[in-house]
Amino acid sequence: MKIMFSAGEASGDMHAAAVAAEIRRICPDADMFGMGGSGMARAGVRIIYDIQNLGIIGVVEVIRHLPLFFRLRTLLREAMLLEKPDVLVCVDYPGFNMKIAHMAKDMGIPVVYYIAPTIWAWNKSRAKPIARDVAQVASIFPFEAEAYRKAGARVTFVGHPLADVVKPSMTKEEAMAHFHGDPEAKRVLLMPGSRKNEVAGLLPVMLDAAGRLHQEMKCQFFLPRAETIPREMLNGFLRQAPELSVEVTEGDQYDLMQICHGCVASSGTATLETALMELPTVLVYRLAAVTWFLAQRLVHVKYAGLPNLLLDREVTPELLQDAVTGENIYGILHTWLTDEAARQKTMEELKEVRRALGSGGAVHRTAELILQTAEGRNEY
Repeated sequence: MKIMFSAGEASGDMHAAAVAAEIRRICPDADMFGMGGSGMARAGVRIIYDIQNLGIIGVVEVIRHLPLFFRLRTLLREAMLLEKPDVLVCVDYPGFNMKIAHMAKDMGIPVVYYIAPTIWAWNKSRAKPIARDVAQVASIFPFEAEAYRKAGARVTFVGHPLADVVKPSMTKEEAMAHFHGDPEAKRVLLMPGSRKNEVAGLLPVMLDAAGRLHQEMKCQFFLPRAETIPREMLNGFLRQAPELSVEVTEGDQYDLMQICHGCVASSGTATLETALMELPTVLVYRLAAVTWFLAQRLVHVKYAGLPNLLLDREVTPELLQDAVTGENIYGILHTWLTDEAARQKTMEELKEVRRALGSGGAVHRTAELILQTAEGRNEY
């Protein structure tokens, strides 16, 4: 059996890697290949294009990189013609993956879409090509599954994969020792994203907020490095704030989250992870001016953050566009770091996020769905 994956950024690589590892467990002889990153490679996927340089967001940014996307589309099309996979698994990255799914459909290759386009949030027109080209949507939210069913897509609600994987592997004491946590300091997590332009736009502002906190209290700052971000890029920004002690960390991210008092994170998967770890987090999100202008007119949801969308209220404070300032980030974090009752109240609210995501099992259900589709056991 031959399974092709297409994942375009760090979070997609993480989700695809978990599914690939489960496929390997169920079907050891499966031949898996495709576009992805180091997580997928460790899970046994043969990488034909490494996504390290694909962290691109926004209309303006994508237009600037169009030649790369055209070359990449040609590469994956040739791979499908040569390898003739039994199924193509598209993971997130909708602007690109929807076109790859259409090519696969034209070649008679069934497609499973995992972490599907957010038609419930914006661009409902994407539902029609998904219904046309995709054999199965592996849906991660109940309201998303319902939206795709109404659009005529073949959809299976599998649950959210983070409910399976977001949990510490160490005790809090072990994590403190592992990360050299200072028990006398307020420990703060900085998560500027997994795309280079995100990091460039958000890390300096986060360091500004960190500097303000540093002036008032004893703090210890941690910066987990996404595998798509070169360490030297992070070091370049940190050299501009020499008064701060920021430790760049690798791996064991959930163990790190459990020893921190607060966090500031780029909007995306990270804010759902911190919510599941009950870590009070400031969500920040900033786009190019043109992209932001379009987003305001196309997006039809009340909140940017998944924890807030799940609970239909703001449990994770959101700072968007011009509101993303060091002073504003500092203000929210300062409350949690100086008022333990306020921090505990936020942590109690965040417990509801895990309950909203269900009991887990998403990775196994998705792996089974992919295998069934590859074997022709799902109607297409």
